[in-house]
Amino acid sequence: MTDTERVIKEQLYGMADPAYRAFQSPLIPTVSPDRIIGVRVPALRRLARQMTRDGRAEAYLAACSLPHETYDEDNLHAFLIEGITDYDACMAELERFLPYIDNWATCDMCSPPILAAHPTRLLASIRIWLSSDAEFTVRYGLVMLMRHFLRDRFTPEILSLAAAVTHEGYYVRMALAWLFAEALAWQWDPTLTYIRSQTLSPWVQQKAIQKALESRKLTDKQKAILRAIREEGRPL
Repeated sequence: MTDTERVIKEQLYGMADPAYRAFQSPLIPTVSPDRIIGVRVPALRRLARQMTRDGRAEAYLAACSLPHETYDEDNLHAFLIEGITDYDACMAELERFLPYIDNWATCDMCSPPILAAHPTRLLASIRIWLSSDAEFTVRYGLVMLMRHFLRDRFTPEILSLAAAVTHEGYYVRMALAWLFAEALAWQWDPTLTYIRSQTLSPWVQQKAIQKALESRKLTDKQKAILRAIREEGRPL
């Protein structure tokens, strides 16, 4: 461990909230409780912004070794990546970090704004991530697809890319269900075609419908259609 890492880790332990640590641990079962310091997310984001402003972010990212010892260091690393404003530098750091993500929370938190400015290049990276053997790399690709390509940049190919994912990891399947539920809200007609065709696995299909029914973005009429499809669907 470098001196730079040691200083930041001591700072994180000084920010620990034991009650938050106890609350957080059951929510991220893929992370050992021993790896959780218990720093609240807003505090981590403030620290990341401060480190970016005072020039410590770049030095920390360059000095740190992966994997980190704690979950909170992972999340700080994710937020520091978000602060990188050069696309190539951001993507390089993201590619270095992705293989070490081991939970849904860190995966879903990291959303660098600069990625949205380069959709063509981002989509090319997403294609690679979706073919990975690593569960949370695939999930990250799906989350990025959902965040950046279901509205103005939507094409039917987006649903095809998601539906073609074959990774059987639980957190991948949950992300697929989440993506299709969101797609039903933003792109009803093409997504309903996928749901009607039962192209998705029964588990993902049912979860997607469940999430869509819980959403406030769909109308009562749309939800009635989904309930009818669910009742006619294949059993899990």
